Amino acid sequence: AGPEDLECLFDVFLDCVRNYKNNQTPVKDFINKRLAYVPQRSFTERPKKVLIIGSGGLSIGQAGEFDYSGSQAIKAMKEENIQTVLINPNIATVQTSKGLADKVYFLPLVPEYVEQVIRSERPGGVLLTFGGQTGLNCGIELERLGVFKKYGCKILGTPIQTIIDTEDRKIFSERISEIGEKVAPSIAVESVVEAIAAAEQLGYPVMTRAAFSLGGLGSGFANNKEELKTLATQALAHSNQLIIDKSLKGWKEVEYEVVRDAYDNCITVCNMENVDPLGIHTGESIVVAPSQTLSNKEYNMLRTVAIKVIRHLGVVGECNIQYALSPNSDDFYIIEVNARLSRSSALASKATGYPLAYVAAKLSLGIPLPKIKNSVTGVTTACFEPSLDYCVVKVPRWDLHKFSRVCTKIGSSMKSVGEVMAIGRKFEEAFQKALRMVDENVSGFDPHIMRVNEKELKDPTDKRMYVVAAALKNGYSIDKLYELTKIDRWFLQKMKNIIDYLSILETKEKQNLTHRDLVRAKQLGFSDKQIAAAVKSTELAVRMQREELRITPFVKQIDTVAAEWPATTNYLYTTYNGTTHDLTFEEKHMMVLGSGVYRIGSSVEFDWCAVGCLRELRRLGMQTIMINYNPETVSTDYDMSDRLYFEEISFEVVMDIYNLENPDGIILS
Repeated sequence: AGPEDLECLFDVFLDCVRNYKNNQTPVKDFINKRLAYVPQRSFTERPKKVLIIGSGGLSIGQAGEFDYSGSQAIKAMKEENIQTVLINPNIATVQTSKGLADKVYFLPLVPEYVEQVIRSERPGGVLLTFGGQTGLNCGIELERLGVFKKYGCKILGTPIQTIIDTEDRKIFSERISEIGEKVAPSIAVESVVEAIAAAEQLGYPVMTRAAFSLGGLGSGFANNKEELKTLATQALAHSNQLIIDKSLKGWKEVEYEVVRDAYDNCITVCNMENVDPLGIHTGESIVVAPSQTLSNKEYNMLRTVAIKVIRHLGVVGECNIQYALSPNSDDFYIIEVNARLSRSSALASKATGYPLAYVAAKLSLGIPLPKIKNSVTGVTTACFEPSLDYCVVKVPRWDLHKFSRVCTKIGSSMKSVGEVMAIGRKFEEAFQKALRMVDENVSGFDPHIMRVNEKELKDPTDKRMYVVAAALKNGYSIDKLYELTKIDRWFLQKMKNIIDYLSILETKEKQNLTHRDLVRAKQLGFSDKQIAAAVKSTELAVRMQREELRITPFVKQIDTVAAEWPATTNYLYTTYNGTTHDLTFEEKHMMVLGSGVYRIGSSVEFDWCAVGCLRELRRLGMQTIMINYNPETVSTDYDMSDRLYFEEISFEVVMDIYNLENPDGIILS
């Protein structure tokens, strides 16, 4: 099992050998002939002015990630000397700030207002895929009304028909069948009566999903006719089409971020695996990059299919494809394709150091991948697949306790308001970091927060991970937990490693902690506070003990090339699973602390503050350090600061970085 991208070269070799006596054509000509690709449209005329449709107000399922993607698109257009016009009524965004877009319209994202802007500005092209579902739905409506054609405004990047095909579940299923691939058995319906008939045909349990919807709005699982009636009525209030899927609850969910240019160069940038099984929306799931439990055969099988699908659909730019993979065989189904930038794209960009939104914007102008410089490494082109020598864990944040009478169960419809991203050399290290990032009052994978409750293990809530921790502490076996949660045994074993070591620490006295004990604890992602609670000490006492024993973290780079050749990235993280630093600490910097995870009451407006602060410091000629762990933000973009630490904003970690960097000052607010 391996990549099949250039399998055709073997056929070229055989043809050369077979026909050599009669036709002594150079091998190079054979290769050029086989790999030649004629673009489906001409890119000779580049627009002088481009309209970018933003994402509007923040909502559950659509947050700061589109501020990040829109900002990168504006930067990419500026580099190509193209004037940018932005429509976005959200004032609390970086992309609407002075100095980015040439013109900003704070108008509602509805067809009549957008048409007025097109009429007065007369842009030569429009970007629809940088504003999430809101921007996309607005663009599709404008195309149906014939507005773009009327004013000679070209849709850049992925053709509009491809976007419609991937959003309309029925057409999408037909398009995938054309290349012999499978989507989950499903039926598209437009009424409650049709939904009940479809469910009886497929057999219960079924899953409902609304087309053209945001964050899985109106979706859910139905075990009987009554549950389906309720779900279908709710979903059809948001959308005119509902898809009834055969339930694949319990299968693995895997996704790939794929990039394709107008000349058919196609690469997979990042593959990610959900810790939670299918049945929980990707935005509600704990996600790990790169995937940890796929075999080489499975990884390459899904990669080959991703490239095949994206080429067939004719995507130009960035695309996300999601699979359901059987845990017991090689069977898989394609769940959906998002032919636009999404929250997963922001995560993949930050996890790999590959600037997806920036590259997608350049590709929309017809620039080939090999001609785009990778602005993160500075030495490679954008036509390469990142290699990761670290593990990334994304954990969502819910603020359900702020509402009365809200259901705390999580499922196929998004309820999370933000997410965090942690980086480590081990899953345990990154996982514990992420849990602390989500809630500063949590010390890590703590078995004392929740009680064991088998119902919560079967039907997950926002606190399920702590119920898993309690179950492991109470002696539940990996197999028993797998049956209840359907979380892969590999992940459960890693979680058990944390709980087992916590139990060992709890048997030790604070004065008896050895160098080996502390190193092992830190390598498994334990914080000083967590160790202190286990040995009945204090955070400061553990910190002093650790520093006396010279146990301090090492700073590593996200270099996209797994240290295969030198890279110049400023994406950094700290780890105890290392022996050397990847850089030196000689220059003086000013340190700025980011806003952390989005929550109700603290959102993208504080990212705007952080970015404004970084820009002003840079204007004053100072070098900057940013510490933040939110992958949806502009402040964690590669070109915003001189050094970016993707790390916890806690006393322990900030002090560790402060001691290493010795900055001139630190800005907290």
